[in-house]
Amino acid sequence: MAEIKSTMDLVMERMAKMTAKATPVTSDEEHQKTGMRLAAEYLNNQLPDLVKELAGQPPEAQQASHKGAVQTLLRNVVLPRDETLRERSEAALNGVMTIAAALKVSAISQTCKELQQLLQQYGQHKEQVLQQLEGALKGQLEQQYGGRGVDPGKIRASMHPKYHEEVARMQQELNGQYTTAMDQRKEMIQQQLGLI
Repeated sequence: MAEIKSTMDLVMERMAKMTAKATPVTSDEEHQKTGMRLAAEYLNNQLPDLVKELAGQPPEAQQASHKGAVQTLLRNVVLPRDETLRERSEAALNGVMTIAAALKVSAISQTCKELQQLLQQYGQHKEQVLQQLEGALKGQLEQQYGGRGVDPGKIRASMHPKYHEEVARMQQELNGQYTTAMDQRKEMIQQQLGLI
């Protein structure tokens, strides 16, 4: 029993040391979390006016709350793989532009436009590449099976296993390119707002 107690004592001592070493949460971190929460509520349509709520924060907390809100909004600007993500990305980007306007930072308008263009181009580019891939693969299959008496109208490139491999590879490349470009714009926005 003494051995168990001494182990418990060791655990408690270790916990006390870890607690002592832990950095206390600063008020800036709390204010930043408030900004994050407000931005999340805005994106979930629970908060009609994000700028008004951020302006209602104490003056010493506004820089940190704006930073938290912008970080959350930018995190929600993602590749529009479906309609819901596209709408959420647009709402998040509109939120960033509204905050920038309230802070009287006009320099980010061009960067936000570039980010919007990337979001629009992604879907178009993805569709274009898929059509090219399907056309190329269908041409190969028609050549391969044409001499065997297979009706070219019945050949479906999307049914071929190679098609799915190529689509996955193409999508990974496309996503990587667009994500990198978007991340660069997001960082520029944070710098232009003076939040980095």
